[in-house]
Amino acid sequence: MHAIARTADTATELADWLRLQHLPGVGPVAARALLARFGLPPKIFATPFETLREVVPASVARAIVQPPKPVANSQLALTLQWLQRPGNAVLTLADAAYPPLLLEIADPPLLLYVRGRAELLSRPGVAIIGSRNASAQGMQNAAAFAHALSAAGLTIISGLALGIDTHAHEGGLRGAGATVAVIGTGADLVYPRRNLDLAQRIAEQGCIVSEYALGLPAMPGNFPRRNRLISGLARGVLVIEAAAQSGSLITARLAGEQGRDVYALPGSIHATLAKGCHALIKQGAKLVESADDVLQELSWLGMPADMPAAQQDEAVVETPLLAALGHDPLDADTLAARSGLAMGALMGELLALELAGLVERLPGGLFQRCK
Repeated sequence: MHAIARTADTATELADWLRLQHLPGVGPVAARALLARFGLPPKIFATPFETLREVVPASVARAIVQPPKPVANSQLALTLQWLQRPGNAVLTLADAAYPPLLLEIADPPLLLYVRGRAELLSRPGVAIIGSRNASAQGMQNAAAFAHALSAAGLTIISGLALGIDTHAHEGGLRGAGATVAVIGTGADLVYPRRNLDLAQRIAEQGCIVSEYALGLPAMPGNFPRRNRLISGLARGVLVIEAAAQSGSLITARLAGEQGRDVYALPGSIHATLAKGCHALIKQGAKLVESADDVLQELSWLGMPADMPAAQQDEAVVETPLLAALGHDPLDADTLAARSGLAMGALMGELLALELAGLVERLPGGLFQRCK
């Protein structure tokens, strides 16, 4: 996992990122425009007022050239203290470990506060979302789908809410893909408190991530906004039980705008919590009845079963990643160094090979070519 080193130089860099994050009138879109035009935060803060005015309004330009506000300084002290704890990290928009799929959305966060396995943010994943007031069957379905997809190597992404989210995380923890919780508070807080134990297990075995500053409590506007990250981190979004006006439909809409697949589990025509899923299906979401349906839609099936054995052998020989793997167990870091692949791309290819029966995942995070 990537974590910010606790050096004076790094503290200075983090201070500039936090200062940019807390500038009044500067959201992710404006901040990205500034970064694209002027470079990293230190260069932004060294840019003259008139030059800044070419990109942002005068009020924002004035805020940039003025000395840092106390809130940025206090956040720096709090963040540096938080980073002393094992498993905590901060990823900036310019960080090589920043999730590549989030870079595709219109407004990726400047900073991501991470607890746990930050590498999960760059691995192939499926978001599972739905009602907080889910039925017993809906919660069972969420856990079963999450477990099956996680067992196939996909990371399960959800929002740590009660109901469907909770059971999706539980199912994800039971499989190799683990789970990511995208939260609507500071990463040092847990909401709802009923999920305190679950959050601790996710931090130890999976990953908790937030774009919000440390110490920020639960606020109504935070949760709809964080939904774009749930869909943005995923290859596809599965909705399990949602009422006609559910917040899950907002996430599904965002997923469509981001170019992600949307899947929906149908239910009884008489069930209130099926109305949202049925509406999504009418609008073009893919109806799914099993985890295999999702895997097929994502093309996580490897080589065709009817491919002749000779062609399969040839394909195996021609796969660069298999050649890099050799015939001895290797960890992902060593394999990434050998293959030259970025971690996200590496894990995606390993998953495809695993589902094709060509690679097996061993205890301790090792991978081995199947005999």
